Amino acid sequence: MFERTLTVGSAGKAFSITGFKTGWTVGSPDLVKHLRTVHNMCVYTIPTPLQEAVAIAIENELANVGTSNSYWDSLKQEVLEKRSFLGSVLGSAGLVPHIPEGGYFMLADAQILAKVLDLSEEDQSEPLDYQMVKAMAKTKGLTAIPASAFYSSQHRHLGERFIRFCFYKSDETLKKAAELLKKF
Repeated sequence: MFERTLTVGSAGKAFSITGFKTGWTVGSPDLVKHLRTVHNMCVYTIPTPLQEAVAIAIENELANVGTSNSYWDSLKQEVLEKRSFLGSVLGSAGLVPHIPEGGYFMLADAQILAKVLDLSEEDQSEPLDYQMVKAMAKTKGLTAIPASAFYSSQHRHLGERFIRFCFYKSDETLKKAAELLKKF
């Protein structure tokens, strides 16, 4: 699979520092050479001090992986706990969560919401997931992302029974979401 895959990473995601727009790509030389061509045409400046800071952070973290000082190890544990919590909460509310193996987002089959939310005020020409997240935000104070937003118009119907939740939130925010979902 290596010969046909580019793996993209960023300091913003790796160290939870939104705004550090410094990243990297790993892959086979045959793929990376094409990416370099694109890179030369679309990236104009990355501050040298930022590049140096990210390089030092990676070097330091690699030395700490597997120890109690590892940020990545502690982040992984924190994210797994938050993922487990939200998955349980969504399941208790009647949604069907799809537990991801990575990332900060979880899809949930939310068809049940069409039965418990009043969608009569929503634009019926929009996909069902858009109607559900809008009604949920207006009437329950809980926000999510319509999954069909990530589909082309011809395939949008494939995602409209799902909504996307972010579980990398403060514990306080996740507990508040749990309380709101109990009211459904």
